Order: sequence, then C-alpha cells, then structure tokens
Amino acid sequence: MATDGKENNKDIIRQKLLEHQGEAKIVRKIVMIISLVIILLIALIGGAGYLYIHSSLKPVDPKSKVVKKVDIPIGFSVAGIGEKLEAEGIIKNAKVFKYYVKLKNEGGFMAGEYELSPSMDIPEILNRLKTGKVLQKAAFKIIIPEGQQLQEIAHIMAKATKKTDDEIFKGLNDKALINKLMVKYPDLLTSEIMNSKVKYPLEGYLFPATYSFYKPNPTVEEMVTAMLDKTQTVLADYSQESKDKHLSVHQLLTMASLIEEEATAKADRKKISSVFFNRLKKGMPLQTDPTVLYAEGKHKERVLYQDLEVNSPYNTYKNTGLPPGPISNAGKVSIEAALNPDNTDYLYFLAAPDGSIIFTKTLEEHNQEKAKFISNKK
Repeated sequence: MATDGKENNKDIIRQKLLEHQGEAKIVRKIVMIISLVIILLIALIGGAGYLYIHSSLKPVDPKSKVVKKVDIPIGFSVAGIGEKLEAEGIIKNAKVFKYYVKLKNEGGFMAGEYELSPSMDIPEILNRLKTGKVLQKAAFKIIIPEGQQLQEIAHIMAKATKKTDDEIFKGLNDKALINKLMVKYPDLLTSEIMNSKVKYPLEGYLFPATYSFYKPNPTVEEMVTAMLDKTQTVLADYSQESKDKHLSVHQLLTMASLIEEEATAKADRKKISSVFFNRLKKGMPLQTDPTVLYAEGKHKERVLYQDLEVNSPYNTYKNTGLPPGPISNAGKVSIEAALNPDNTDYLYFLAAPDGSIIFTKTLEEHNQEKAKFISNKK
C-alpha cells in the first residue's frame, strides 16, 4: 500500500509537471504572437508614417496651372507660414512643412507677397521664400537637357549668366563647395563622388530640367543648389526601389547615365538596361562606347578600335563592372529603366541606322546583325 501511495504521488507530480509545461508552452506562444503583432504594428505604423510624410512633401497637384498670391507678413513663424500655405492649398500639411524646415535647418525667409502654385514641391517653395522671389518674373532661365555632361552644363550656365565656361566649370569642381554641398545633401552626395577615379564629382547629379532664377547674377553655389534640390526631390520617389535593388544613389545614377547615352528616340531603355545587368551578373565588361568617349573627353559619331585602347577606369572595354561614376545626367525614363530592367537573356545590342535597337543573345548573332549593316553601306 505504501508503494502504491508513492506511485500515486509520482503520478500526481508528473501530471502537474506536464500541466505546467503545457501552460508554459501556451504562455510562450501567446508572448510570441503578441511580440509579432507588436512588431508588425510598429512596421505598419512606421511605413504608413513614412509614406504619409513622403507624400506630404510632394506637390499638391503637379499638373496645376493655378498661381496664387500669398502674403507672408514680417515676423511670421515657420509654423505660421506652414499653416498659411496649407490654408491656401499650396502644401499638403503644415506640420510636415514645419518639421522639414527644422530638419533641413532652413531659415531666413523673407516677408512679402509671393506667387505660389500647388504644382510646386516644398524645396522650390522654400527657395522662393529664402530668395524673396516676390511677384516678379524670372531674371533668366536655364534649360538643362537629358544626356548633358558637366562641361556642357557649365557652358549653358555660363551663357545664361555671361560668365566664362572656365569660371563656371572651375566653380562646379571646387572642392570647398563640393564638401559644403555634401554636408547639405548627405544622402545624395556621398563619399562615392570623391573616389579618386571619379573624373568630376558632380557629374550626373545636376538633373535635366528648366530652372528659373530671380537674381540676374546668381553664384555657382546658388545655381547648383537649385539643381541638386531637384535631383534630390526626383530621387526621393525611387529611394525604396533603390534599396530593394541594392543600388546606391551613385550606382543608380551611373547606370542610368549609361542607358541615357546609349538610348535613341526609338530605343527600349529597359531592354538596354537588361543587357547591362546581364553582363554584370556574368562578369562581362559592359563594352559601351559612350564610356570610351567620356574617358577621352571627345564627342564622335563613330568609335574606332584605337579608341577602345584608352587607358582609363571609365573604359568599359578594358574594365569590368560599372565605371567609377555617371558619364552624363539622366532623365526619369532612364532612371526608371535602371531600376526596372526587362527580364531578358540579351547580352548584346546594336543601333540600327533608323534609330532602332537590335538585341541579340550571342556574339555570333551580334556579329551577323553588324555584318548586315556593313554590307548595306557598300
């Protein structure tokens, strides 16, 4: 009987242990589920917050042609300016405006009556408020087309401001200015632009667009700041895609510049992009002629075999991978192509005389297509 009692006690203890273990498992599951729910909620709230703020920085209506007169009184606070702009329908959210101004350490806004539009983004509005562009026409405009190199942009800027090409170009490459701009645009102008192999640090970073200036003789810094503001605004739309593709801003602009330089009016840029990415994956040199011409500092209709021997890190016939940096500025279409290449097996492409692009998978096919054009010229 004593033995039976001990056995019963053991069974009871074992049963209680099993019950405790079961309860512990349930508790652990509950804790794990609660933890996952909390993490998910934090992620959702963070993501929603990011999207909300990102959206609030964009123009209220990019296509709007409405222009409103907005009076900014003397001594108006940043919060007051934001509330005024929101009430007039110029910005989406006064609080986001206020925190953006603080984050960017902006200030020095000038009182007066301004002409503002819902089509303006916040950097453009801030630029107006800082420079006092009050109900006045632009002193001049600078039009920067796609595919322009820094020297060409310097020429356009010089022509508009009656400065010399050399004066502008030296300003664009001034180390003190570039270091200052890197502090102002830390996410845009990273240490990659200061790589010793990079020819010109700001190459590819001055976005193609029309820029209005309200001072007859702005400094190089003032002009470049307007262009970098635009570049930063445009690239903000692609920041998540860039991260998903594991492309830095510098790599993205470099790839986009290659696509921009190789594309024609009839070109399918996403297919060109696929060729470049397919070659990178296989460790093949990109072998794109515009990089050779950029290395030589020349503009030629036709690249000769002797050009391919130029000793430069930009020569993609001699070096694998991307060149050290962009070789021109790229528009949105090329940036989007760099982020979203088509899914193809193409490794080669050839520009036909009519502007179309012929894509092939093998060197043999590529040479056959090339031979057709050579025979047609005879």
